[in-house]
Order: sequence, then structure tokens, then C-alpha cells
Amino acid sequence: MPETAEEISQQPEVRKELQRATGEKRRQKVKAQGRDKLWFIAHTLILGACIVLYFLLGSKLIPLPQATVDISERILRGAALIVIVLAIAQAASVYGLGRIEDASTRFTLQRIVHLVVALLIALIVVSIIFVNWYAAVAALGVGSIIIGLAVQTPMKSFIAWIYILVRQPFRVGDRIKIGDATGDVIDVSYLDTTLWEFGGQYMSGDHPSGRLIKFPNEKVLDELIYNYSWPLFPYIWNEIKFNVAYNSDLEFIAGTMQKVTEEELGKEMIKRVETFRDLLARTPVDELEVHERPRVIFRVSENTWLEAIVRYIVAPREAGRIKTRLIKKLLVALNAAPDKVMFPAGANR
Repeated sequence: MPETAEEISQQPEVRKELQRATGEKRRQKVKAQGRDKLWFIAHTLILGACIVLYFLLGSKLIPLPQATVDISERILRGAALIVIVLAIAQAASVYGLGRIEDASTRFTLQRIVHLVVALLIALIVVSIIFVNWYAAVAALGVGSIIIGLAVQTPMKSFIAWIYILVRQPFRVGDRIKIGDATGDVIDVSYLDTTLWEFGGQYMSGDHPSGRLIKFPNEKVLDELIYNYSWPLFPYIWNEIKFNVAYNSDLEFIAGTMQKVTEEELGKEMIKRVETFRDLLARTPVDELEVHERPRVIFRVSENTWLEAIVRYIVAPREAGRIKTRLIKKLLVALNAAPDKVMFPAGANR
């Protein structure tokens, strides 16, 4: 059944794009699951144990040398801080990220939470090891300069990863083209992006080649990115063209090609474009050039023939399969009237 405007507007990706374009907000209640509650209880118990041990050490109820007491207190303070950080991160994941319906966005933000937690824990560990904070900061500063000079490209890729997260030129699951690479995004890590290639050196058309493509994230700052998976309009225009003689019946060719294409794609194409016109009407985008039916145009070819071209809308991952099916049916229909449709013959065919 063709999707209605209301059904499509309820899709998570579409709703997100509409909220971005129109400023609409949608609140969603999130409840902690049983496993999450167990983690919160564990964090509370560990934090309570650290506090109790810390006060016992401070009250001298446990007879230990002063040096041991000082070290133990620093360790307990660090452990308590780590537990608090982990508890906050868990709460952010459950009550913050849990509100995000899009799986790829949730996955990426979860990685950011893990990175921030790791940095905070590292900072806490350094504070436990180094009593003199001035020396620790100086050592970290010098080390950071040396490391920064040595790893400029990884740092640029990390900054580009933040850009990908914020601006979202693509997400996991999108079909994109960047530079000479074309494929479906299957992973966006801190430093690089992985594509599942389609087409490529050994394949023609849109069939997956079986190869993985990895490129540093910094590439998105220097290259044009073509994204075929915009949630509001996840389709592309495709075309099939035949060479025909000038004295062919162009009206018959245009009518036949349009009829065959409409029969093959069905009314679903019309409904999809109408639905997305309704969605786009809620944004500043001008959708007047989005045609809901297949179009047939003629163009003069360089080889002294006319090009009869039919254009239609299709999902990117179905483009090759639908084109193959359409070519077969179009040729059968056009070849049925050789007196009206004159194709190149002989050595020029």
C-alpha cells in the first residue's frame, strides 16, 4: 500500500528532519529498564562504601601509617569520582540518548559519551598519581604539544568526526559518494569512516562489490559529498535512453515509454512524490520541479540519432534492478511497432 503523508511524517528520520527545518519539538518519556536500575543500585552501593571507608580512615578507627592513610584517601576520592562519572554517563545514556529514535545518531552519541567518560577517568587517575597538580599540568602540556605535532592528521580526522556528528553530511546507513568512493556507510569512528562499496572497479551498476572502503574523516573537510539518503526524499531520478531515427513517430515513442514505465512502477511513484510534496511544503524548500509521473524527453545525439529518454524516480538501492526490468519491457513494446520506431541497424546498432 502506498504510504500516506501522515505515515511518512511519523517515520523517525523524517520527523527529525522536519523538526530541524520547522523547529517542531516532540517529547518522549523514557523509563529505565531493569538492567539499568541494577547499575544505578551498584553505583550507589559502591559510592556509599567509598564514603564510609573514607570517614573511617579520617577518624583513625583503622590504625594505619599516615602515608598509607593519605594514599588510601586519594584512591577512595578517585574511586568515588569515577563512580559518579559512570553514574552520570549511565543516566545520560538512559534518559538522554534513550529519547533519540534514530539508531545511527544514538550510536554516534554513545561513542561521544564513552570518549568523555574515558577522558574524565584518565584525568581522575592522573590527579591520584600526581599530588602536585602544577607538575602534572606542565607534564601534560608538554606531552600534548609533542603528541599534537606528531599526529596532526589524526587530530584533523578527529575534528572532522565532530563535524560529521554536528553537521551530519552523512550517517551510518546512508549511501554516499565522496571523491572516487561510493558506498553505504557502515561505520563512522573517531578517525575514519567505512563504506560498503557498490559499483567500483570490478562491477557496473549499483550492485555491491564486496569490498570495504576506509577513508580518514578529514576527507569530508576537503571533498564534495553526495548523499543519496536524505530522509525527507530518499529517492533519486534515474533515466533510460534509446537512440532512434529522426523520422520515427516521436509521439508514439513518448506515449509508449511513459505508459510502460508507469505500469512498471505503479501508482506508488505518484503517491510518494505527492506525499513528499506535502512534507516539503512544511519547509522552505521549493518542490515545484518534483514531477510525480515519468517524463519522456528527446535530445539530439552526437551520433546523428535522437535520444529518447524516460526519467523516473526510484530508491537508490533499487535503481539497477528496476532499470534492467524496464529496459526489457520497453524494448518489447517499442520493437512491436517497427514502422513507428526505427532503431540503429546493422553495424551501427
